[in-house]
Amino acid sequence: MNVVIRNRRRKWIILLLPILLVITCIFSLTYGSVDIAIKEIWSVIIENDQSTFHTIIWELRLPRILIGLLVGACLAVSGALLQGVMKNPLADPGIIGVTAGGGLMASITMLVFPAYGYLLPITAFIGSFVTAIIVYGVAWDKGASAFKIILAGVAINALLGAVQNGIMVIFSDRVQAVIPWLAGGLSGRGWYHFSFIAPYAIIGLLLSLFAIRSANLLMLGDESAKLLGQKVELHRFLLITLAAFLAGIAVSVAGLIGFVGLVIPHIVRLFIGEDYRYLLPVSALGGAILVVFSDTIARSLFDPIELPVGVLLAGLGAPFFLYLLKNRGLI
Repeated sequence: MNVVIRNRRRKWIILLLPILLVITCIFSLTYGSVDIAIKEIWSVIIENDQSTFHTIIWELRLPRILIGLLVGACLAVSGALLQGVMKNPLADPGIIGVTAGGGLMASITMLVFPAYGYLLPITAFIGSFVTAIIVYGVAWDKGASAFKIILAGVAINALLGAVQNGIMVIFSDRVQAVIPWLAGGLSGRGWYHFSFIAPYAIIGLLLSLFAIRSANLLMLGDESAKLLGQKVELHRFLLITLAAFLAGIAVSVAGLIGFVGLVIPHIVRLFIGEDYRYLLPVSALGGAILVVFSDTIARSLFDPIELPVGVLLAGLGAPFFLYLLKNRGLI
């Protein structure tokens, strides 16, 4: 692609995505089982009008939107980092088992040690990180091909799923509270959950900005990165740690939401290229938009039944993943 055209495209995307993000948030505030006019939203949020819509906007929809923004950004950035580290555009926190690892540890925390719920982000991170290391180690043989990573991810996912099912059977008296979380969704999330996730998410997303140079160097290949003075294995380890941390954060509050980390970075690459100076922030915006918009549709389309956003995203993401596999000759 011509450099001038790509730079022009980057500028337009960087300009338009924040506008689209605002439009998506307004759409999510107005649309639902109860439609609310924009002037009513303005009165409640800006003027603190104690109208009949105050509870719906301030206590239900607004915190849910903010959580969706953070979850989407964390998952998209996590996917972008994993794809760079593994040099594999098919890498995704859900597909290669990272999300499942965080989900297993989160389930153990909620079912076995419910009194330690405040440690949920930490335990989810540990599960995500250990899984990422195992998958990468199993797939590595003078390089980690897309096919090997997918096979390793499928195997690890199956193993983690079996362990999780066993724990759910053993603690069947507590499992009802975990089932909605396993489906992946933002139903019932409020300001408590936002205050729970926000510090970790902000720290993780800020740290990702410092990972841009390392990710760009790794994309050049190990030998080139070493010639440019990078300690390749150390930086690869740190980026995997950061990606696992971001995935664990999202899992700890939103449950098993998949495919955001695959779809968004892949689409972003098609428009702006591989440069992580643009790829990471644009992926974060794209992930935030996708999760908030999808959650709005999921909670409104089948009213009065609320479809978990994880189910909707799986329905959209699975065909996209099959297309990528077919396009790369892996199936």
